[in-house]
This record gives sequence, structure tokens and C-alpha cells, in this order.
Amino acid sequence: MKNIGEAQVLVVVPAFNESKSIGGVVAQIRELGFNVVVVDDGSSDGTSQVARDAGAQVLSLPINLGVGGALRCGFRYAIENGYDIVVQCDADGQHPPEHINSLINALNNSQVSLVVGSRFRSPDNQLLPSVARRIPMRVMAAAASRATKTLITDATSGFRAIRSPLLDEFAANLPAHYLGDTFEALCSAGRSGYQVVEVGVPMSERQHGVSSASSVRAIGMIAKSMLGALLRTHAQIPQRQ
Repeated sequence: MKNIGEAQVLVVVPAFNESKSIGGVVAQIRELGFNVVVVDDGSSDGTSQVARDAGAQVLSLPINLGVGGALRCGFRYAIENGYDIVVQCDADGQHPPEHINSLINALNNSQVSLVVGSRFRSPDNQLLPSVARRIPMRVMAAAASRATKTLITDATSGFRAIRSPLLDEFAANLPAHYLGDTFEALCSAGRSGYQVVEVGVPMSERQHGVSSASSVRAIGMIAKSMLGALLRTHAQIPQRQ
């Protein structure tokens, strides 16, 4: 177990049919000294066994709950086992584990509750969205900036570090629908008074397989989810006292 100061850190990786990439991701995280939990979200390709063989604790869900549902499961595990900080990281290799410490270091400010890794703040980034996706992403970034009262450039990034008490709120209330775990959670945290910051983190193309959504379908999902999220985020997480 790796501690940062007095805080205990756990890396949570939601995974759905990522057997080709999850082993390498887990191995890199373990080499850095972090404990890692892989939440197998109903995979049928042996993801659980590959992750376990690589050194991860594995939580296997009987059905696919989506990223938000899988993360809630991982967050609850972290809380029940005494972890203070959770880093969420994708299973497809797009998020470089060597930058986990960059996220955690930004939590050294005791006022910060959520750190987002932004590809747009990194000069070494290799992963850029298509032109068609950039428009809704910019709209979401503007909305998230307004909600958090800070400049947000990558509102859909899933590479994040979260500390309690926001971690407890996410464990109970993190939305399971598309963009709920990224854009919507970010806006809700900001509107509820939690301080959010971004740090530059390079991202790359997924190591294996393809995204579950085509470009056209993804754009439609983004637009639909963005509208729903904007309507929901005002009341999602209770205001801090």
C-alpha cells in the first residue's frame, strides 16, 4: 500500500472486456507501488483473471453496470478498506500510470477535493478528439468551468484523483449513465462547493480493441447526455455545510 503523507491511496480501474490491455495497465500501476482494484463490469473475455494474475484485487460484477456503476463499487471498496484517496484510471491504456503522482500531488492543497487530468494542458499529448467531437466537448468544458469556478479544458477525462469527503458522495451518488461519471460528476462537485483543479497529463490511443461507440453514435450520445446532465447537476450532490 502506498501512502501520500498520512493518506492511503487506491487506484480503481473499471474494465469491460479489456483482457488484452488490463494486464499491462495493472503491472505499471503495481510497479509504482500502488494498490489497484479492477472492477470487472460483466466481462466475458477473461478480464478478471488477467487482472488478478497481474497483481490486482478484482471485484467482479455479474452484469454490466456501466462505468459509473463500476466506479461506485470501487469507491465503496476503497472507503470500506480505509483508503482516503482514489485515483480512477481507464483500463485501455490511454491514461499513463506514470502520471498518477501528478494527480495526487495536486491534492496536497488541503482545499482541493478533485483533480482532473487534462490532455489539453499537456504539450506531450497524443490523443486528440475529432473535429466533430470538439464542439460538444468545448461546450461541456465551458459549462464545467462555470460550475467549478475554475478553467476546465477536459470535462470528459476519466483520469482523476478524488479525496474524502467527496469520495463518499461519489460512492453514494455517482451517476451510472453516459458522461455521468465524468462531466456530470465534475459539475455536481463544483456546484456543491468542492474545489476542483486540472493538471496536464498526456494521453494516447487505446492499446487494443476499439471504442464501444462509433464517432457518429458518440457525438449523438454526447449531445443527448450533455443536455440531460445540464438539467440534473443542480441537485445531484448535497451542498457542503
